Amino acid sequence: QVQLVESGGGLVQPGESLRLSCAASGFRFSRSIIHWVRQTPGNNIEWLARIDIATGGEMYSKYLEGRFAISVDSATPTVYLQMNRLKTEDTAKYYCSIDSQGNTRGQGTQVTVSA
Repeated sequence: QVQLVESGGGLVQPGESLRLSCAASGFRFSRSIIHWVRQTPGNNIEWLARIDIATGGEMYSKYLEGRFAISVDSATPTVYLQMNRLKTEDTAKYYCSIDSQGNTRGQGTQVTVSA
């Protein structure tokens, strides 16, 4: 049974940073691709980034402008999303997922960026 548990969200000011965590279990993590997506206040799902656990290969949405970085600790196993230079438009609920549409995801963690 796939289990994904996100944490690390919170309320921050524009320009600050946050690191989100995704604890994974219940599937063959070492052969998976883990995605980060977010659901905006308008309920749209936006794909942000992915990492191929086997190869370490990373991909990012071009709209992130290099502000986010995905990484993995295979020992735990946990996938991280380092978010820098946060903007108010980054306010959303963030999920890790085993698919790019966010259909199989955890409960999410809220990120609010506000002055």
